[in-house]
Amino acid sequence: MALASATILIAVPVAATVVLLNMDWNRAKPWLNGRASEALGRPFAIVGDLSLTWQQPNNAAGRASWRDYLPWPHLQAQDVHLGNPGSMAAADGEAAQLATVSQLAFSLNPLALLDKKIIIPQLRFDAPQVRLLRSKDGKNNWTFDKQDQPSPWQLELQSVVFSKGTVYLDDAVTQTAMRADVDTLADDKRYGIAWTLSGKYRGEAVKGGGKAGGVLSLQQQGTPFPIQADMRAGGSSMAIEGTLTRPADLAALDVRLKIAGPSMARLYPLTGVLLPETPHFSTEGHLTGTLAPGGGEWVYDQFSGKVGSSDISGKLAFSASKPRKRLTGEVHSRLLQFSDLGPLVGADSSASKKERGVTSTQPAGRVLPVETFKTERWTSLDADVRYTADKITRDAELPISKLDTHVVLTDGVLSLTPLNFNVAGGTLTSQIKLDGSGKVIANGIAAELKASARHLHIQQLFPRLPALQASVGEINGDASLSATGNSVASLLGSSNGEVRALINRGSISKLLLEEMGLNIGSIVLTKLVGDKQVKLNCMAADFVVTKGLMRTRQFLVDTDDAVLHVDGTVNLGNEQLDLTLQPDSKGLRIFSLRSPLYVRGTFSKPDVSVDKGVLALRAGGALALAVVAPVAALLPLVNTGPGEDSECAALLAQARVKPVAPKPGKTPRPKR
Repeated sequence: MALASATILIAVPVAATVVLLNMDWNRAKPWLNGRASEALGRPFAIVGDLSLTWQQPNNAAGRASWRDYLPWPHLQAQDVHLGNPGSMAAADGEAAQLATVSQLAFSLNPLALLDKKIIIPQLRFDAPQVRLLRSKDGKNNWTFDKQDQPSPWQLELQSVVFSKGTVYLDDAVTQTAMRADVDTLADDKRYGIAWTLSGKYRGEAVKGGGKAGGVLSLQQQGTPFPIQADMRAGGSSMAIEGTLTRPADLAALDVRLKIAGPSMARLYPLTGVLLPETPHFSTEGHLTGTLAPGGGEWVYDQFSGKVGSSDISGKLAFSASKPRKRLTGEVHSRLLQFSDLGPLVGADSSASKKERGVTSTQPAGRVLPVETFKTERWTSLDADVRYTADKITRDAELPISKLDTHVVLTDGVLSLTPLNFNVAGGTLTSQIKLDGSGKVIANGIAAELKASARHLHIQQLFPRLPALQASVGEINGDASLSATGNSVASLLGSSNGEVRALINRGSISKLLLEEMGLNIGSIVLTKLVGDKQVKLNCMAADFVVTKGLMRTRQFLVDTDDAVLHVDGTVNLGNEQLDLTLQPDSKGLRIFSLRSPLYVRGTFSKPDVSVDKGVLALRAGGALALAVVAPVAALLPLVNTGPGEDSECAALLAQARVKPVAPKPGKTPRPKR
């Protein structure tokens, strides 16, 4: 009896093993397909042949109990299909499938099946075809949501091994349609697969490639998954190399990032992050990020690079928060090239515009930039970034140092509070507010500017000038303007406010004006007196600005030879000059200076006319004209004057009783 019992105990498992090894497992496909479909919450089907072998499970820790000696069934399935969830049901065909696999192989924990758990330590794919879809409402086919009536069966996938295949991404949210072709790598200790990428991302053509690890661990979330990628889109390039941990959540990215392009603004289609227009740039730094269901958190730290000819370094943090994404950080430059600021306001050259992908729309003969600001993107991001620069240079050396600005963008309103410079022994301070939210003006900006210049030393402004050409004068100024428009030209052309300036004790020459970049003044001066130097005792200017028209309230220039009374307008809308200068000679030797001078024409082509006899003018009055004509060009640097020395105070007191010459054909105005 005992022998019979022992025989049965041995015969039953042997017979069961023989049956299991020889049975046709294709008969089990309906049951397996049903259980997997319940666990996945979407259709699953093994269409081809299903075979089974028995293998000992890998156990690096050693055999601790009898369960560790139990062989596991190892299944190989041909032509496997995984469908989309019911919420994304599609018509029959490829679009209805999340994935198809020519062959997949996996082992099952047999004891876990008793607890209605499908535990797969490793899933191997052969020639997979994966189609990732996301509709405009945000629904996707790669998220395995829990069902309203959860299945009693649970799926636990611990790792994935990739082989040659193709992955498609069709994302209606980001207007993305891309294809990645994957292939295995041989004899590569770090990477197991290589891939190439092509298609469109956010509407931009994208190409690239890279490498990744051969085994993706979904259970051991701390195991780094190596990745390397190099992508190009719209003239921009992006390269990363590092690791991804917690891959089940697509989180914890830790990579070295290199990025370059014709303009930071061109990165918007790739990143969805609003950045300013810049010259060609390149940076390299440490990028860490975490993707979350509602967005993600990214930090670009210890980065350095070049923007045009300027260096940059710092740290930026990006959060995909609600209701708007947010960018914060600090950026620093040791040396900032002044011309690199031109693209911010569209004041760069046509060649620069072409490189950064912007069509040049600057009309011939216009000086003020007409390139429009792209305010429709301003409401997509909030920002709080501090920017500082130790020194600023330009082609003709300009001693500006310690730029300091705090850039804040909130719901489409951009503020630079402050925007400060140390300039030539003095300071230039300003506060700028640009409302691009569309609440004040559709597709435009409502702007406010307050600025002050204090104690700018002319001699320090141009240290390369010979000593005899230099000036010891000082510039002070204030400006307060408001405007609406969608470009620098339209903003200035609609501006309202006032501009005041004071220059005392100095000298002016053609060479100085050329160094200042005041070509209008240089042209006027050359036409009248050549390159001569004249002592300037005082210049006081006070303009009221109404709808872009700058009208003189008081404008006086005092030289050794004459006092000039200036009257007229500077039209910022059409860039027209209409100024009259009435010289008041200080000596009989230049009595002809009593004839008036007229400055008309445009900023780019000024016209100077004088009455017959005034051609004898060879000194002070004509030279002061060179200061008067380029008022518009002086605005970015010389804004107003707060104080008056004794000479200027006396000059301004006399102004109330001095006549201003009429324009040709007009009746003289009565004395004030």
